[in-house]
Amino acid sequence: MDVTASSLSPRRSTRQISVGSVKVGGDAPISVQSMTTTKTADVEGTLQQIYALAGAGADIVRCTCNDQGAAEGLAQIVPRSPVPIVADIHFHVEMALAALEAGVHGLRLNPGNLRKPEEICLVASEARDRGVPIRIGVNAGSLHPDIYKRFGGATPEALVESARIELAYFEEVGFSDVKISVKASSVATMIAAYRLASETFEHPLHLGVTEAGPLPGGLLKGTAGIATLLAEGIGDTLRYSLTADPVEEARAGRQLLEALGLRERRGLDLIACPSCGRAEVDVIKVANEAQAALMELDIPIQVAVMGCVVNGPGEARHADLGIAAGKKRGHLFIQGQIVSVVPEDEMVQALVDEAKKIARDGVAARLAARDLGAEAEAEADRALLLDVKGTDVNHASERIERIRRRTQG
Repeated sequence: MDVTASSLSPRRSTRQISVGSVKVGGDAPISVQSMTTTKTADVEGTLQQIYALAGAGADIVRCTCNDQGAAEGLAQIVPRSPVPIVADIHFHVEMALAALEAGVHGLRLNPGNLRKPEEICLVASEARDRGVPIRIGVNAGSLHPDIYKRFGGATPEALVESARIELAYFEEVGFSDVKISVKASSVATMIAAYRLASETFEHPLHLGVTEAGPLPGGLLKGTAGIATLLAEGIGDTLRYSLTADPVEEARAGRQLLEALGLRERRGLDLIACPSCGRAEVDVIKVANEAQAALMELDIPIQVAVMGCVVNGPGEARHADLGIAAGKKRGHLFIQGQIVSVVPEDEMVQALVDEAKKIARDGVAARLAARDLGAEAEAEADRALLLDVKGTDVNHASERIERIRRRTQG
């Protein structure tokens, strides 16, 4: 676990359930979910998307089960899926029962869609007997009309009350393998609802801002809500709801958890300076080219692309690997130590080559094999750049002198 996680609030203790082979809640790692956009009856197309989602970081995948063809498709998909499959049954109790027959690892029920108590209890009983967990998926946009009227809208209190009523039906039949979500498209409402849910329920919580929309706005809204709650120790599993390729949802979820130190890094983490007048190359262009090339390697490595050699290696010394631009040259460094100097047009390729070597030999071995003359070359480039552009680019010395004159009379 990354040291970053130690600065977050302690994670709220919840019950633990099993969605297939994936543990949710308790001390289990926070999991990432997404949902297929294919027709579930299209078995091969759906499996292809499930594999893509799993490759991007999804631990659990949800599929729609809205008709008989979808249910029959699930019977073929579930045994071939690389991750547990949850069925979303929408309005039809028959589809919930059919999904259970298909062998799914979980169900998602929306209390605003499946409303008859006897049907809710029937599904819960069947799930109980099969050891299949259910997510109570409350959604502000489909709240039961009676609850909406009683609370004067889709308030946080209304969302939590909807989940509480559904949970009471489950408890009537002795079913407790439940996780809960109280999603809203309003980030503020979503945050307030989950805070209240965390005080109300002991069950694991599935986080998400529903109907967040397309990129980049949807990503920002989803992150604002999900990251806020994770930082407070709230949440056991999550989904970004984006109007985009669902692979983007899985990738965003995984990257968020890695950024917060809540999951170990398993892919590329590229950091780059925002660029400034001191930059000797087009940092944006180099960073984009490096990201595209390095992502193909699928190596769990942090790489830095810095615009100048004056502060670059020092500012990014925590990175496994990085490069900083000098006068038509790039200073390649590993954990802040210069290992070689390469021509400007070879910077990206040098990063790729060194990343492969680090993956093969390890950081210590690569530092031992560094070019011993590279540091001197790099220092000469730094000195030249400082001589040309000066060390006091913000004229701090002049400002300090004026401050002293004013404060000292």
